[in-house]
Amino acid sequence: MTRTTDGPTRTGIRLDAPAPGWAIDADVVVVGSGVAGLTAALRCTAAGLTTVVVTKARLDDGSTRWAQGGIAAALGEGDTPQQHLDDTLVAGAGLCDEAAVRTLVTEGPDAVRRLIATGAHFDTDDSGAISLTREGGHHRRRIAHAGGDATGAEISRALVEAVRERGVRTIENALVLDLLRDDEGRTAGITLHVMGEGQHDGVGAVHAPAVVLATGGMGQVFSATTNPAVSTGDGVALALRAGAEISDLEFVQFHPTVLFLGAASEGQQPLVSEAVRGEGAHLVDADGTRFMLGQHELAELAPRDIVAKAITGQMLAHGTLHMYLDARHFGAEMWEQRFPTILAACRAHGIDPVTEPIPVAPAAHYASGGVRTDLHGRTTVPGLYACGEVACTGVHGANRLASNSLLEGLVFAERIAADIASGGHARVASAPADTPRDTSTCPLLVPEARIQIQRIMTNGAGVLRSADSLAEAAARLEAIRADADDAGERKAAEPGVDAWETTNLLLVARVLVAAAAAREETRGCHWREDRPDRDEDWRRHLVVRVTPDRTLDVRRTDSADFPPTVADAPREP
Repeated sequence: MTRTTDGPTRTGIRLDAPAPGWAIDADVVVVGSGVAGLTAALRCTAAGLTTVVVTKARLDDGSTRWAQGGIAAALGEGDTPQQHLDDTLVAGAGLCDEAAVRTLVTEGPDAVRRLIATGAHFDTDDSGAISLTREGGHHRRRIAHAGGDATGAEISRALVEAVRERGVRTIENALVLDLLRDDEGRTAGITLHVMGEGQHDGVGAVHAPAVVLATGGMGQVFSATTNPAVSTGDGVALALRAGAEISDLEFVQFHPTVLFLGAASEGQQPLVSEAVRGEGAHLVDADGTRFMLGQHELAELAPRDIVAKAITGQMLAHGTLHMYLDARHFGAEMWEQRFPTILAACRAHGIDPVTEPIPVAPAAHYASGGVRTDLHGRTTVPGLYACGEVACTGVHGANRLASNSLLEGLVFAERIAADIASGGHARVASAPADTPRDTSTCPLLVPEARIQIQRIMTNGAGVLRSADSLAEAAARLEAIRADADDAGERKAAEPGVDAWETTNLLLVARVLVAAAAAREETRGCHWREDRPDRDEDWRRHLVVRVTPDRTLDVRRTDSADFPPTVADAPREP
């Protein structure tokens, strides 16, 4: 169910889980170990704060290591932050917060240099300068890459190594459950479930006055995605249960070129990086005809939403399940040197891009929306921060510009650390309440519901949406929720990782569908076939909260401005 209310609603919903059996104390707990989480942890540690990193699997198992293309920044001769800003605003289709984008592009180059100083090695040219390539939506070569197409893996390696060298405490194989708050409603830590950590096995708590969510995306809410299995929307779901605002969740970017493995293939799919098109690969149909010519001035290098829509349109027109990416003209040497990871993945699935076109189709890739923050990463819950894909900083608007995500993680993680170190999180003196008085329990779903949710979302809220498809998806998701609510003790799901993840997926799916149904236009990566045009009356954001009775409160903002909404007034560090 959804409804509209006039003001914020404080809530205290939590997952059904055992009471914490152990606890540790820290100044800061960072949840997530991608570029955003580890950068925040390193900067907080350098500021003298006792920091704990909690990660769902191993330190390097998040989305960062899967990033093939690179990291965008105005590092090249003739390029400027203003040009980077202009390209980002165009891709964002009128919904970017210009102040957030300006922060990203002006602080980005130095953030990349600090990443290099931390130990990351980027590919260089014969002169020793960083090699820069181009991707969709960029009018300049400004994408730094490593290992050809293994940029994320190199960044992850460098940050993990630095975290270990500097003695940052880490808890691996740990699923975050819910936010702890004190009697005044301020952040006081998290509850989590740890598997195989010896004395910290089972459900426990990390008590800390500052919590940084860097949990990545929610791609597993769809049947086919480029996201790893850990991307189940846990951070967004936690924030929703804690009463935080979520914004722009309807804008899910579907990567245009994902290796097509067959109609029955589900789960994580191999990505064919945009950098392949950046180096001159062509999108063609079964007859070898290029279909992006004339659709956009940049042809295959148009922003991702335009390319994904064009591929989907061609698939519908031809009655096929995929199109092709043709890069045979690269030759074997270029494939082996520039794109060794993609080459190996294609060959592992029986396709040799040196001699044949690659079958590709769009798949869920990146959430442009998430937990709403200000320019310092503060959310609407005091003491709770968010950065990286879990956050909605206002940078991406309705469609993320290629390779801006790693940069956003770097820049806003550093700003969060600076804010926490300066006391911006407003430390609290009162003890955490492990079970706040206003808390209610969210019934768990049986793990088998996960595939059902993914198929509902793929069919009803995928690349192409309509009022009818979204209404059907909402009804089917509501039926799953109602079934869980009505389950007696005999039918109730047992607490456990699979049940917690599935319950998180249902919550983020409900919010995504509600926002997509409310936005009655086509904008960026939100494509409504029944509302095919952009409507300037919809040049504004949708903000969603969960009410105490677990209905969804959907509110449309007055404008496209993205003002801070945190409890404490923002201040420059």
